[in-house]
Amino acid sequence: MSVITYRQALRDTLRAEMLRDDDVFVMGEEIGVFEGSYKITEGLLKEFGEKRVRDTPIAEEGFVGAAVGAAMLGLRPVVELMTINFSLIAIDQIVNHAAKIYGMFGGQTSVPMVIRTPGGGGQQLGATHSQNIELYYSFVPGLKVLAPSTPADAASMLRAAVRDDDPVVFLENLGLYNTKGEVPDGDESVAEIGRAAVTREGTDITLIGYSRMAMVAGQVAERLAEQGISVEVVDLRSLRPLDRETVVESVRKTNCAVICEDDWLTYGIGAEVAASIQEGAFDYLDAPVRRVAMAEVPMPYAKPLETAALPSIDSITAAVKETLDAVGRRVG
Repeated sequence: MSVITYRQALRDTLRAEMLRDDDVFVMGEEIGVFEGSYKITEGLLKEFGEKRVRDTPIAEEGFVGAAVGAAMLGLRPVVELMTINFSLIAIDQIVNHAAKIYGMFGGQTSVPMVIRTPGGGGQQLGATHSQNIELYYSFVPGLKVLAPSTPADAASMLRAAVRDDDPVVFLENLGLYNTKGEVPDGDESVAEIGRAAVTREGTDITLIGYSRMAMVAGQVAERLAEQGISVEVVDLRSLRPLDRETVVESVRKTNCAVICEDDWLTYGIGAEVAASIQEGAFDYLDAPVRRVAMAEVPMPYAKPLETAALPSIDSITAAVKETLDAVGRRVG
């Protein structure tokens, strides 16, 4: 078992998949000579050459479209978009082509491609570079959307994404790149796409998150455990398909739920999860489902304002305590 960063887990897995399958290649802005804005592709150009590590122009619609075509012809492109915010320039290729081709052509051709892209606030990158707009893609049938929170999941889920025959949007929160975790040595496990994980067992309340918020949810659970509160943590991991069954099963056990997300509250992933709980566990709920999300404003640049806009350990802890108080479970 090795302890490595989230960043290293992605790099190692990408390299391993390129060694395993000659049809896998990577493309994106500054991923070759510069080795990527976040160094995920470090060393790949030197090892695999320009044919399989392709620097692209600053033209997201163009190179994502090229990747769609390459995937239709049997290759397995892994596209790196410098930030999810830039995916908006390529949204026609992602939503109207990558997601639709298999269905529109009656299954005659698939689109086995991965779009890796970081997002999230907290880095003082301003409003147009700090968004989590995964909802845009989670809404679209034909796409799969993954959001791992740990190095081990980053590895097994990227492996699954590269080998999948459908287009996958692979989300990497900027705040996770330097986080560390255990990854089994020589691990070749392939995650099951569409399966959430109960990362901490508990009995008092269910805390649900994904990506960075799943990590924060674990920290909240640890803090509350010191106060005698047993929190069950569910990491969604996959946003499309969404594992409603695991969420509902947990809430049926604990009878309470708080959802946390690094995005705006209105029309968000949390709203979909809350609706799923209402449909599958309504008779088990002792209190309304609470949601904790970022402030509904364009992300401020000033650090104090940016920090205030994001959900935090304190704001999530408060929501958990308020929910338990509402059902008569008094906590400190």
